[in-house]
Amino acid sequence: MKIIIVTGLSGAGKTHAMDCLEDMGYYAIDNMPPALIKNFIDMAMSGKGIDKAAFGIDVRGGILFDDFRAALEGLKQDGIDYKILYLEATDRALARRYNETRRDHPLAEGQTVGKGIRRERKKLEEIRKEADYIIDTSNLKTSQLAAEIENIVSAGEDERVFVVRVMSFGYKNGMPVSADMVFDARFIPNPYYVKSLKELTGNDSKVSSYVLKHDVAQQFMASVTRMIDALIPYYRKEGKYSLNVCFGCTGGHHRSVALANELQKRLTELGIRTTVSHRDL
Repeated sequence: MKIIIVTGLSGAGKTHAMDCLEDMGYYAIDNMPPALIKNFIDMAMSGKGIDKAAFGIDVRGGILFDDFRAALEGLKQDGIDYKILYLEATDRALARRYNETRRDHPLAEGQTVGKGIRRERKKLEEIRKEADYIIDTSNLKTSQLAAEIENIVSAGEDERVFVVRVMSFGYKNGMPVSADMVFDARFIPNPYYVKSLKELTGNDSKVSSYVLKHDVAQQFMASVTRMIDALIPYYRKEGKYSLNVCFGCTGGHHRSVALANELQKRLTELGIRTTVSHRDL
């Protein structure tokens, strides 16, 4: 039986994730009391015709949420395999979403949304460390989130497949919270100061050629590619099926974009399943 547990920060898109999994044939139960997961699995495996289930669990469960860690330990002890999908976003993105919906954060307790978000991050720290997949939804549309989830799930259902998610970003807008590896591209000459390239982005062949023509950029990309290719078997051995690799430059428009695209190209040529996104474009 395939089991996915969806959790993460309130406002990060868990409801959309559950809808996506339901569309993919999963029996989806949102706001599931953690202590009841094992009971449901036992029932489903007793001939009910359910072979895929997704459980949405978050702090809305109040005191019931405190059973989460114990429930996970119980599943492990019973030899039940599951995957944790953790959704998160930047404080700014979450605050904006709450302001737009005019809803209170479940942990705000009469105070600001920001304080509720910080309390929730702290409360979920240990769960996040155990997550198999982490998606930063700060700049994802609903359709893009669905595509990410479909990509992750289809990869996870075949253990031979590992997904590397490459992202570009600008340091001036903050670090990606979902990054596993971050590479600083600011040592490469900046196309921003070339008049004919300033208004273009790293998706343009002229900017890409300018960034990659430097020997240091080629050496850098070769080293990063070799390292990731060498590390993937060890991540898989630890039960991880995805890796978030981020390239940062000052604004996130030129160098980081070009390098992210180049890494996707090189990893794809090695037969490694790879996606690319550009956070700050």
